[in-house]
Amino acid sequence: MRNWRTAIALGLLSLTLACSSRDFLTRRLAADLISSSDSFQAPQKFWLRIGTTSNQDYLSPEYLVLQRRGWITATSVPCPPGVEPPPCWDVALTPLGVGAFRDLIAPHQEQAQYFSVPVARRQLVEVTGIAKANGMADVDFQWKWFPLNEVGQALYTGGVRYKSTVSLRHYDDGWRLLEGEQPKPNQPLDEALKNAQAAQ
Repeated sequence: MRNWRTAIALGLLSLTLACSSRDFLTRRLAADLISSSDSFQAPQKFWLRIGTTSNQDYLSPEYLVLQRRGWITATSVPCPPGVEPPPCWDVALTPLGVGAFRDLIAPHQEQAQYFSVPVARRQLVEVTGIAKANGMADVDFQWKWFPLNEVGQALYTGGVRYKSTVSLRHYDDGWRLLEGEQPKPNQPLDEALKNAQAAQ
């Protein structure tokens, strides 16, 4: 009787050791897979255009924030061919704007009139649910933007939470996050982040 118990215990132990920690999809594993992915870690960039800018760009929410901060100024100018709708604006950085953007502009972009600056990165808040079926799983999670600098703090205030769903697939070596182009209905992380909605 005792030998049977020992044999069963050893059998269960060997089965447990044969399975990797990635074979069991927990919220912690899902969070690790999401937060360590290249798509999730990619910084959010803000593209700033100075010089002649369309009215649509100049009245965008991001440019209105820059105007309120006193970082940009503009004068009305005629629109060049192909730029609509009028009026157009000659946008320039103010001295405050030069101070805010100086350290964020790459040296090769200093003379450019259209350049990008990294302003925020994603921060995983929590995994809220996992639905598994047939070797696939849909993972619901919430995330928010974490500002990287003064410009990011101006553009991403309030700590708004977003909710997304991403698909995972169980392979022979454990669970993997689906990234890049994947056939529907499984949603890759890139698309999940683009389709994020504010959490209630």
